[in-house]
Amino acid sequence: METNVAALAESRMTARLVASLYTEAMLLADETRSYFDEAGREDRDLLPPLQRVLFSCESLKVTTRLMHVVAWLLTRRAVESGEMSLAQARAPGRKLGPAAESDPGSVEVLPPVAQDLIEASCDLYARVARLEQEIDQPSPKASPARSLLSRLENAF
Repeated sequence: METNVAALAESRMTARLVASLYTEAMLLADETRSYFDEAGREDRDLLPPLQRVLFSCESLKVTTRLMHVVAWLLTRRAVESGEMSLAQARAPGRKLGPAAESDPGSVEVLPPVAQDLIEASCDLYARVARLEQEIDQPSPKASPARSLLSRLENAF
């Protein structure tokens, strides 16, 4: 019984965390789209040719990171709502997709707003990757001594 309560509490905590990360990801995706589609164009046009290419590459990396994060979070939400089983969510195609890393040297020559968005997307991706790793870890086996104590408590 104790493990069921702990599992339920962990599930609720994970659901709240996923909801919070989803909101953060969607806000960051909207901010990113707005910048790279609008204000960022002016910033990009002021850059030398090589840096313009770097700017475009980094904008694609940010978008890819965010889309992988959003897809993974939507999968977790589907599990929480019962639309998908945990086994389905753990299928290789449902894992957090790979994202190319940004080269710090390349990022530092870009406009400050682009740097901030790149850093935020890397941070969010890393947090979701850690969460995925924790969720996919097999649960530790219940201690035989605790199991016996739990059975004794329930018997008396």
